[in-house]
Amino acid sequence: MNNTTRQLSIVTGLSGAGKTVVLNTLEDLSYYTIDNLPISLLDSLVEQICQSDSKFKGKIAVGIDARNSLDDLSRLSDIVTALRERDLKIELVYIDAENEVLTRRFSETRRKHPLSSEAQSLDDAIKRERSIMSEFVESADIRIDTSYMLLHELRDIVRERIAQKALASLSIQIMSFGFKHGIPSDADFVFDVRCLPNPYWKKHLRQFVGNEQPIIDFLSNQESVKKMLDDLLRFFSEWVPQFEADNRSYLSIAIGCTGGHHRSVYLVEQLANKFKADNKQVIIRHRDI
Repeated sequence: MNNTTRQLSIVTGLSGAGKTVVLNTLEDLSYYTIDNLPISLLDSLVEQICQSDSKFKGKIAVGIDARNSLDDLSRLSDIVTALRERDLKIELVYIDAENEVLTRRFSETRRKHPLSSEAQSLDDAIKRERSIMSEFVESADIRIDTSYMLLHELRDIVRERIAQKALASLSIQIMSFGFKHGIPSDADFVFDVRCLPNPYWKKHLRQFVGNEQPIIDFLSNQESVKKMLDDLLRFFSEWVPQFEADNRSYLSIAIGCTGGHHRSVYLVEQLANKFKADNKQVIIRHRDI
């Protein structure tokens, strides 16, 4: 098998955050998927994948969660580091959600949390799992916070950020959001643009969003908006090449205004157009419209 097609995605994170949806989506996209793989078997799986006559043709995704023993989980980061030295493209995907969202999902579906018991409540089980899995948040190549996502949005993110991504390129996600709905937890950079003129206070503009022409016309004529955009472009023109040189696979940028409808949307679209003009792989997401 051609080395460039060898790819193993390790999907981990919190129970109830959407790991199963991610794996099912990847399976629909022709990945060979294995859920709840014991970490002790990961080395054996990689050995089979790397064999020239391996039956694992194409891309593989495995799900690993807190049902593994604490000893095995403590070894996962070292195992992933060692695997990156192999003839294999490894990416660690972490699926997250806010505690309140996880509690609601388990309550609505009446599913049992894998760590809950008669002696441990659902809330305590979620907190314990977050503590156990916390070390993988920073080491993950890609983090996806599903707290505010609909099912189809999560599937689209999986297609764009995992399945369709060119292996040797930096994938840049640019997201608009509203601070009143919470800050995205999976962003590498968060920029606050609430200081800019707000079209919301213009009654004839309130109904439009930042990628519609009336808002574009208004904001593109504001000197402070022009300066903010120039500063953002200057910053990323300097630092995106540094991330690429460091073999970074993903970069997530979040731009927030008050409601996530106007200023942040406009700036995300402008940044994305510049990145695309520079032949960057760009994913646009407007979280709150």
